[in-house]
Amino acid sequence: MITLQHTSPPAAAGTRGPRVSSRGTRGPRVSWEQGGWAAGQVLLLAVVAATAGLGPLGWAAGLAYGFATWAFLGYGMQRHRTRSLGPADRVTLARGLMVGAVTALVADRAGQDVPVALVVTLAAVALSLDWVDGQVARRTGTSSALGARFDMEVDAFLILVLSAYVAVHMGPWVLAIGLMRYVFVAASWRFRWMNAPLPGSYARKVVAAVQGIFLVVAASGLLPFAAVLVGLALASLMWSFGRDVLWLWRHAGVSVGGSGHV
Repeated sequence: MITLQHTSPPAAAGTRGPRVSSRGTRGPRVSWEQGGWAAGQVLLLAVVAATAGLGPLGWAAGLAYGFATWAFLGYGMQRHRTRSLGPADRVTLARGLMVGAVTALVADRAGQDVPVALVVTLAAVALSLDWVDGQVARRTGTSSALGARFDMEVDAFLILVLSAYVAVHMGPWVLAIGLMRYVFVAASWRFRWMNAPLPGSYARKVVAAVQGIFLVVAASGLLPFAAVLVGLALASLMWSFGRDVLWLWRHAGVSVGGSGHV
């Protein structure tokens, strides 16, 4: 399930991968794996460049995304004292490679003359695998706060890139879908009560899933009424965020177990 959380998720009982002492550092295994995934991102970008074409801006965007991904993940591993990646993390990383390719394609051509079939395919597979990494984490007992946060960030950035692409054709209002979560996070830096965990909500999960599905459909250009779907997606997202902000404001200072916005 797509996880577009407002805040960092609470600590989970299990972790994805073994933990080490506070003085532990990432070992050679992680360093080699980092190199392998980085090479995978470069290879995928090279394949995209060979098949669909990719200019300097696209390469820069794709490589910058890859660097930012590893910087975020490396910081998270050190913060959580996690020495190795778990199976679900690797699924999320595979999804991340596809998001990097989508980012490169959209940035390279500023949303114009983009190979739509390739963008839609990569985005659709990345969104579909979101269900897989969650299942892997639960079935292997390797769920963790770091894994959930990493999964969330990959999803959120893909939604942002897709909304930027669709906005080129439908108008800047579509960007609100991709930016809303980041605006919430920025607001939480100013208003600490917005950092409180939210209770679980199935409706929230459905709303989050709808964003990716409707944006992919809109990006495909197959439906003449795609703008209506995107409008519904934005309206449902505004309702979901508004409901949660109101709940957080009413319960400011009250500790309630739950999760961030998903």
